[in-house]
Amino acid sequence: MTIKVEVNGETLTARLENNSSAKAFADKLNDGPITIHMNDYANFEKVGNLGFKLPTNDKPYTTKAGDIILYCGNQLVFYYDTNHWNFTKLGVFENIDQAGLKKVFGRRDITAVISLA
Repeated sequence: MTIKVEVNGETLTARLENNSSAKAFADKLNDGPITIHMNDYANFEKVGNLGFKLPTNDKPYTTKAGDIILYCGNQLVFYYDTNHWNFTKLGVFENIDQAGLKKVFGRRDITAVISLA
């Protein structure tokens, strides 16, 4: 399944993982787009509260640029660098590299509008 993420006037696409967390996220998106304010954290991720809980499938994971992660069941994280922790991977941005993600996301907080593609 594919989602669209609109940030700073750009539209990115991402492929969702095949797990219960990503399926539950897609179910929420069936009700319409979700808008999330995301804070910049240490210039390697954007993180925002979903406002609802999703099931987790946490396991030790080292992120890569482009990973979309569920943290603590209610935080959505867009990574544009590496980190290692117990995470649930929700998906990955397609057709964009680390430099492209940094350009789109910038160094400030962002608002992301997420919808089904």
